[in-house]
Amino acid sequence: MPPAPKLHGVLPVFQTPWLEDETLDLETLDREISWLYDCGSHGIVMAMVSETLRLDSEEREALAAAACKFGKARGAVIISVGAESSKTAERYAKHAESVGADAVMAIPPVSIGIGESELLAYYTRIIHAIQIPVIVQDASGYVGKPMPIAMQAKLLEEFGPERVQYKPEASPIGPKLSELRDATQGRARVFEGTGGIALVDSFKRGVVGTMPGADLIRGLVPLWNALTSGDTETADRIHGPLSALISMQTSLDGFLAVEKHLLVRQGIFKNTLIRGPVGFKLDEETKREVDRQFDRMLAAAESTAVKQTPAWQVCRTDDNGNDFVMCDAETESAARQLVDDFTHRGHKQHYWLRQK
Repeated sequence: MPPAPKLHGVLPVFQTPWLEDETLDLETLDREISWLYDCGSHGIVMAMVSETLRLDSEEREALAAAACKFGKARGAVIISVGAESSKTAERYAKHAESVGADAVMAIPPVSIGIGESELLAYYTRIIHAIQIPVIVQDASGYVGKPMPIAMQAKLLEEFGPERVQYKPEASPIGPKLSELRDATQGRARVFEGTGGIALVDSFKRGVVGTMPGADLIRGLVPLWNALTSGDTETADRIHGPLSALISMQTSLDGFLAVEKHLLVRQGIFKNTLIRGPVGFKLDEETKREVDRQFDRMLAAAESTAVKQTPAWQVCRTDDNGNDFVMCDAETESAARQLVDDFTHRGHKQHYWLRQK
């Protein structure tokens, strides 16, 4: 069996397409996933904006199996398994591993507020149930309340950075991300989770990837490539309109409405159907502004996208001698600059570069 792909880079959360009777449209899902890889994605994710909270258990497992079937041959597949009970989360985790997922991601229960000891028990049970990595998702930007940084750090201390990884979304994003990084002595593998709006700042704080929506993949891949190659000017040019677009999405249903609108516009989805009840609907004026900002983002990405295949990798060795790929770089000089930047942040880690 080939080794599982390293989780890094642009890992979009796919949207779930529905037929008119609100059953899964697997033909469109296959097209969406193929398109994401064609646009440069490093993998795919089934998560909150895949409408997981609006699926029954059988649908959720069917969607997970389809995602692995359609996506695994071309990159990493990550499946969301968070649930209201530890038993159900364990079930989803075991199922995801059995159908070929490379990792799972879990939000905590959202219907009740639980303390640190219960959170630890919840995640520990998921980790013990499977052999693949578990990404701890603090989804408090959508639902629930922020998770204690100390609790998250305990999980890494017990299970290590390959088994436990993170997608923090608690506000303020930047300081919380740095707090998690520092609490784990720079060992945590962290993914940006704000749709891309905080990606430029988060990259400087050491994230190894981003998990945005699928609709903006044509801007986010060039943005990620610009960041990893040290091209700040290009990154800023793309990030401006992208941030303006994401700032219009202020709730889970806001993200869903905009994302499905743009997927229809790009010829990937047949409709904008979202399972109800919904808390947000696009009006015509908002659609026009979404389209305007999307056009600006595409123009910036298409005129300045990094075209050269990255030839260098920036790597990190942790305190236990484990090596990790942090990011790619186009040139040796850009890779050396990134090594210097990471080193001067004061982490007690060894950063180095190698040619791909």
